[in-house]
Amino acid sequence: MSDAFYTFVKGIGTPAFWVSSRPIVTGLQHIPPSGPCIIAATHQSPYDVPLLIRHSPRHLDFVSIVEVFRQPLVGWLYHNLNAFPLDRAKADPATVRVVLDRLRQGRVIAMFPEGGFRHGARSVVHGGSIRPGIARIAALARAPIVPCVVLNSLLYARFQSWLPLRQTRYALAFSAPILPEAADTTGERVEARLVSELRALHARLLAQSGLTDLNAPSEPRNEA
Repeated sequence: MSDAFYTFVKGIGTPAFWVSSRPIVTGLQHIPPSGPCIIAATHQSPYDVPLLIRHSPRHLDFVSIVEVFRQPLVGWLYHNLNAFPLDRAKADPATVRVVLDRLRQGRVIAMFPEGGFRHGARSVVHGGSIRPGIARIAALARAPIVPCVVLNSLLYARFQSWLPLRQTRYALAFSAPILPEAADTTGERVEARLVSELRALHARLLAQSGLTDLNAPSEPRNEA
């Protein structure tokens, strides 16, 4: 495992986002400067990953779905960025061991607890759910969970968003770490706190930024 390739990719990729965007980023001080940490982020597009890489002050080891690693080029890129796969179709103790090992090395693990892209009402910030397990991992590693909301990363699916006009508006917000609880053996209480904080963080971000959430559920049409 090496951070050299990660640093290289961040260095060559950051200018493309810098010339195309005017982001709003809040709460970076909540990411501990050292020691183990889990960043639990909302997930709406593949561009969540490069935006988190761009703005995080620490190297991130991403947990991604196993399907991504079956794509040769993307799988090679993710592997060399210190990411590793999770098989959502079954219990995956091997991946859990990797997560725990890296946390015990004092690294930062970035996870998407929704379990994949979540749009509209399926997003946790609009009433959807997260997959269980993140709280138990945090408890085993004694690692804090930092909630993170990524807003409007899906804009980068449009070609015009990459133009060097600094007009693309997205946002990232981090909030205070949630500490694991020894008495919470199932992790349900900590995960409920995480869901609540992600929703509150999303509401604060919208209020402070003035941005519109492009991932919000569509308004139902009234039929006469």
